[in-house]
Amino acid sequence: MIVRIMGEGQVRLDNAHFTELNKLDDELLAEMESGDEEGFRRTLGALLAAVRRLGTPLPDDALEPSELILPSPDATLEEVREMLTEDGLIPG
Repeated sequence: MIVRIMGEGQVRLDNAHFTELNKLDDELLAEMESGDEEGFRRTLGALLAAVRRLGTPLPDDALEPSELILPSPDATLEEVREMLTEDGLIPG
């Protein structure tokens, strides 16, 4: 799957990693629902770091369609809330 982190670029991510990412996504969703800004910042950073660590960066000139778009590390709680689906940021 091709994942874009807004403001950073794209990575190719194997579907096998989505179990780990979904745990972080569930944690992020719970922190957003409770208004835990500090937890939200920490978990968003951990989620994006995991995507970077587990994914293979695509060249800047690659024109692959992104199947998943994640917020930038400095996104606000409200900006991320607008990106949510019923599954959170990550489907599944």
